[in-house]
Amino acid sequence: MTLSPPDMLCFALYSATHAMQQVYKPLLDQLGLTYPQYLLMSALWTQDARTVGALGRDLALESNTLTPLIKRLEVRGLVSRQRDRADERRVIVRLTDKGHEMQAQARHIAACVLDQTGLTAEQAQALRDQINDLSHRLRDAG
Repeated sequence: MTLSPPDMLCFALYSATHAMQQVYKPLLDQLGLTYPQYLLMSALWTQDARTVGALGRDLALESNTLTPLIKRLEVRGLVSRQRDRADERRVIVRLTDKGHEMQAQARHIAACVLDQTGLTAEQAQALRDQINDLSHRLRDAG
């Protein structure tokens, strides 16, 4: 049985992802961030001074994708990188003062996006949990 794209779960997820990024775009343009850069900054706003490996695990990104993001944010003065003194193989990423200041400028973004979804906070959390469960099952199956 062949399904047309609008009937496919994968298409619904792809379409929702695209629509979500379109909602974020004008908000992030004001900060000069791309969506992946915003995710990285959000991870650091949650917990600063993290290794590239830890950030990669949390964001589901490989280091060859993550490193250029970090470098671009470093050039803008938002983060700094430093080798871990205890283990030189590890690189620690930290927010700069400018990176910390950006957090205040970005506080409204989550509320704006939630408002655009038309969902309550509880509905959004339940949907997020369902999508995360699906992601874990698919990764385990693969």
